[in-house]
Amino acid sequence: MQEKLYVGVDLHKTQFTICVINEEGDSFEAGTKFPMDKEGYIAFADKMKKLSRRHDGATVSIAIESTANARFFRDIMEAKGFEVTVVNTLRFKVVNLSTKKTDKNDAKTLAEFLARDILPKSHLCRPESESLRRVLKSRTLMVQDAVALKNQAHAVMLAYGYITQPAQFQSKSSRTKLLARLPAKVKEVIEIIFETLDLVESQTHVLERRLRRITIDNEYVNLLMTIPGIGIVNACTIYAYTDDIDRFESYKNFSAYCGLVPWVQTSNESVYYGKITKRGPQELRTALVQCVVAMVRMPGKTADLGIMKQYHQLKDDKSSGKAIIATARKLSRIIYVMLKTMTPFDSAKLIKDDPKE
Repeated sequence: MQEKLYVGVDLHKTQFTICVINEEGDSFEAGTKFPMDKEGYIAFADKMKKLSRRHDGATVSIAIESTANARFFRDIMEAKGFEVTVVNTLRFKVVNLSTKKTDKNDAKTLAEFLARDILPKSHLCRPESESLRRVLKSRTLMVQDAVALKNQAHAVMLAYGYITQPAQFQSKSSRTKLLARLPAKVKEVIEIIFETLDLVESQTHVLERRLRRITIDNEYVNLLMTIPGIGIVNACTIYAYTDDIDRFESYKNFSAYCGLVPWVQTSNESVYYGKITKRGPQELRTALVQCVVAMVRMPGKTADLGIMKQYHQLKDDKSSGKAIIATARKLSRIIYVMLKTMTPFDSAKLIKDDPKE
């Protein structure tokens, strides 16, 4: 029977540390470091191949944590013929909670758990989804910059004795009219902020146009946009962070992945439902909440939808915040069915919710 070697790799920005163990638990090359560059990858691969030959052609399996450069490292090693497992760090706390945390020990821990085949695997999205996420992240940063600039403008106006309204700087035209009424000493300060804000907003629109261009033929994004209140940004966000709907066995799994299901604790005959878990991508959860808020703000199109009637009932019974979260969970279930069946949004086919879920 062919022997197996298990390699734990502790990745960092400039270098990585390894530890190799065999099926008997003997360790090799513990603490050996390689630079995070082309020469380092080649040297590591050569060393693994030499170890394999030394152990009668043993197969080599590698475990790495899910870090920013995990995809890059995995692709290189898989191209060289090695099997690579990317570890879900959220579900694997052994490394972080270690009392003696060193690169060498972290690599050894990964190797040991890989040998036992009990490492929780992390899903790395497809390159298309990864590219969309990068564009969406850039847009999010620009939106945050725009908000910061508006807040700064409000603070400057207040310092000069002007009381402004929250939405007063929302459009370029309203900002231009405001500048025309300001005295020179205030205008010269606030004008710089507005010019920067104009630039940030224009670049934000450029990214949004890019999203439309690269997803114009994407059937999943177009399908999501049939839901009232979902525009191009949130449709792309839901698609990019869902990546592959077929990896979820049921709508419950998808809602749990969105982090919109409550914590559940059971003891004897007692069952306690807590706050939502907030597990999974924050971007996906935020997009679903934003979609619900948009639906609430457009009653002319959504008032007759069953999901909105349930929202208003929950709002009256509990609060608007809890109602929004509960409705976002219902929306995740609707989206799951839509993407699974490739069926456009239809309010008549909404899933009846189970209050215990």
